[in-house]
Amino acid sequence: MLITLAIFAGVVLSPAQSSGAITEALVIGSVGTGGRVPISTNVIVSEIVRGTWTPPNAGDKVEVPAWRGSSRPAGTREWKAIQAAEDGWFSDGALRGGFAYVFYRSANDEVVMLNVAGHSWVLINGQPRGGDPYGLGIVRIPFKANRGTNHLLFRVGRGRLRVSIEKPDGPVFLTTRDATLPDVIIGEPVELLGGVIVTNATEETQTNLSVSVQWGYAAPLISDIEDLPPLTSRKVRFMIPAINIAEPDQYILRLNLIQRHAREKVDSSIEFNLAVKRRSDLHKRTFVSAIDGSVQYYAVRPATSDTASALVLTAHGAGVEATGQAAAYSSKSWANIVAATNRRPFGFDWEDWGRLDALEVREEAMRVFGTDPSEVYLTGHSMGGHGAWYLGATDPDKWAAIGPAAGWISFWTYGGAVTYPDPDPIEEILVRVSNPSDLTKIIRNYKHMGVFVLHGAEDRTVPIEQPRKMREYLAEFHRDVDFYEHPGGGHWYDSSDEPGTDCVDYGPMFDFFARRRIPAAADHRGLEFFTTHPGLNATSRWATIVAQQVPYEPSSVNMRNDMGRRRFVGSTINVERLELDLAHMAPADNVLVNLDGEEQSFSWPDDDKLRLQRNGVSWTAVSGWPAGDKNPARAGPFKDAFRHGFVLVYGTQGTPEENAWSLAKARYDADTWWYRGNGRAEIVADRDFDASGDRDRSVIIYGSADVNSAWHQLLADSPVQVGRGLVQVGGRAMAGDDLSIMMVRPRPDSDVASVGVVAGTGIVGMRSVNFIPYFVSGVHYPDLMVFDSSLHLEGSKGVRLAGFFGLDWSVANGDFAWRE
Repeated sequence: MLITLAIFAGVVLSPAQSSGAITEALVIGSVGTGGRVPISTNVIVSEIVRGTWTPPNAGDKVEVPAWRGSSRPAGTREWKAIQAAEDGWFSDGALRGGFAYVFYRSANDEVVMLNVAGHSWVLINGQPRGGDPYGLGIVRIPFKANRGTNHLLFRVGRGRLRVSIEKPDGPVFLTTRDATLPDVIIGEPVELLGGVIVTNATEETQTNLSVSVQWGYAAPLISDIEDLPPLTSRKVRFMIPAINIAEPDQYILRLNLIQRHAREKVDSSIEFNLAVKRRSDLHKRTFVSAIDGSVQYYAVRPATSDTASALVLTAHGAGVEATGQAAAYSSKSWANIVAATNRRPFGFDWEDWGRLDALEVREEAMRVFGTDPSEVYLTGHSMGGHGAWYLGATDPDKWAAIGPAAGWISFWTYGGAVTYPDPDPIEEILVRVSNPSDLTKIIRNYKHMGVFVLHGAEDRTVPIEQPRKMREYLAEFHRDVDFYEHPGGGHWYDSSDEPGTDCVDYGPMFDFFARRRIPAAADHRGLEFFTTHPGLNATSRWATIVAQQVPYEPSSVNMRNDMGRRRFVGSTINVERLELDLAHMAPADNVLVNLDGEEQSFSWPDDDKLRLQRNGVSWTAVSGWPAGDKNPARAGPFKDAFRHGFVLVYGTQGTPEENAWSLAKARYDADTWWYRGNGRAEIVADRDFDASGDRDRSVIIYGSADVNSAWHQLLADSPVQVGRGLVQVGGRAMAGDDLSIMMVRPRPDSDVASVGVVAGTGIVGMRSVNFIPYFVSGVHYPDLMVFDSSLHLEGSKGVRLAGFFGLDWSVANGDFAWRE
């Protein structure tokens, strides 16, 4: 294959070569706005969406307008040629938020691999593929190289990019890159879990594949693989045979890719060194995540005593592996220290799916180590310090004490979150749905636990003003707070040669933890609890905020429980439905509730759950909540659809162009989910999707009712319908071939699963939704958002509709803003 770069030097891959580096490229600086925002503007993206972008030449100019809310002035940007350094990396200021372009000519139609690092995403002949924004070097993308000219456009964020073209290792193959492996623990002869990348470098869906795993003297274990669509990579899980090992060592783990029925090898084998450790050693453990069925790991610094009853969950900083985080602590006699992963070293800033990962690890580790539920503590450093703040506020009943170290408060104080000066009604919706990231709105939840704040006084990465501001907030209401600024300490410091790193493993903080417990529910006579969304956090002690009056505005319940009189007294703010758990009280004929100034007597419920529905200014007891209504288990917003073992379903019923977009978008989302969340996203064609299968599995539908037949299986009764040229919402219609839609609906045959929709009314609308960053933490979207292609130049002014369905998932009872 001959690769020629436009105005650049050519690269030839001879039959004996496996790769060729790209050494020259055209680059241009930022031509848009950015930041941690749900909607950004960009001239080149706008041209791509509208189909007017053409490959550039050196010296071509791009005119950049001034944008509302941006301090960046209008001006002209120019494409220029740059050279890669000897190590293969392009480095240039233009690549901080800019673009890089290369093209090559191939002598044949064939599949090749793009080995790339440092980019946010890439368009390959117009189709989006996933990025490696942190330069981890784990991304290899199979793609179809057309005979003749092929165009690659990279969006780059951090100023560096490395690109090469490679031959695939085979038609379908395993790779050792980015494996998730456990350690084998002496004395625990159980089957273990691992995760490995398998790549389909063909243009056909690959079926009936399995991974055969051989280790030591045990018989091989066979793990089946779901069908692999064309030109995709997926991280799949596999089982490791159980062997009883007596001494620490390293053993060879062999994986073979085989045909499921023939049990024949598919000419792809890889090996790993599997570490064997004592239970007392620092080690890794794996588990299957309920979010997506992937294999995740956590690291453990075990206690020195087998009878330790406490658990300390620690959250790592940006770019830090969980194993490195756990290694920074010395072993304690009374507590096991467990480091969750946040799904990746950068992951989700311990919000969104990072938070869910921490909670899954908490439950799994408590099970493994037999933790006393009253002795669970939370700490973390840097980004993980923010994680300690965040998880402490959103899940206050789960921690006896928290210890944020070098932690920042929120994306508004530290990370450039969305703000709109003088917001219009649609912008108000976009601001409101981001409230779950704003800890100041639920800050009084810290009253549930002790708080120990640890920070270096000379920290230049996370300024000392961050914890000092939190100390000011806490001083207004909290009496169980300790605050320590280490004199002269930077972001990471260790002032002694004792085991453990002082900036995280601080003795007085662990002493503070050891003196605190989570009280039993019966010991909680009073509570004050806040939430900004019941789908995020709904329950504290014996009270659950089931539903809000105004979605995503702060809700609270402040109550006292007089168990002797079987009486509750208190008040609520922005609560529509409330549930009180009476299980900790002795049953009686009635329970008294004085709520919001009105006292009533209610019959004692058979299941010890008193359900109260707001009726104007009063409250009414109900026997249950309407089936299918929003509730804490399923309440939106859009990103919540990516839970419950979700599957990505692409359409095959549209035009060739529509079908190609649907598969490409599903593949791009799978790429992005794997990279950002170490995730497993199964991709299925609509013709192969059967809704009668796993009903509690969420489904993401790519394409409208005209493109994706899964729509008719799951959304036939939806009040929102999308087809070519038209979006219908309730009794209103929006016409145009450039409309895009993102939506979440309840899966009609499940109590917990959702249906997510990513669609467009035409190919312009379909291309437009490619550039919405819904896997980025701190970026939030409502239940429903419809926008047109002007969004990429006009920002939020291009949003035509945004809002939330009602508690019954209707449009009529919802909270929506329209742009006329």
